[in-house]
Amino acid sequence: MRPQKTKPGFIVQKASELPLSGPDLAGLIREFLGRGMRVKFCARGFSMSPFIKDGDIVAVSPLSGRRPGVGDVVAFTSPDVKKLIVHRIVGRRGRTYLARGDSNLETDGWVSEEDLLGRVTHVERHGKAVWLGLGPERYLLAFLARFGLLNPLIQPMWKLLRPILGRAKM
Repeated sequence: MRPQKTKPGFIVQKASELPLSGPDLAGLIREFLGRGMRVKFCARGFSMSPFIKDGDIVAVSPLSGRRPGVGDVVAFTSPDVKKLIVHRIVGRRGRTYLARGDSNLETDGWVSEEDLLGRVTHVERHGKAVWLGLGPERYLLAFLARFGLLNPLIQPMWKLLRPILGRAKM
């Protein structure tokens, strides 16, 4: 019998998982990305909903020397507890980045470049790719999120679009 998954899991091979969370997961992801490898894991939480939902498979690729820009979704560790977070960059000042979950009411504050792990390059839900939120619309989403306008706009629109997008398993 397989244990119930309640924490993020790092996918090692097809269908096998190594359940990790917190600093352990962040450390393992940092190690793999540092070796130039892409990492996939199961997202937990609702801070990026509806673009990344609880249970989606998120692929994070190394930054490879390229700094993330406003609108990019990145994985990083919070400086205080070293917890893994996947949020959108909504501002940039030198080598620090202002991050915020798309459905969060507040930002995460400024994240240093050293705390960045990688860029989210792919999201999968129910075995299908989720494209919304990672394409050119990411710039608009970042602008709206930065000024606290995304959540109030998304909630009513999502109620209207859910029946349409739900059929496409988005």
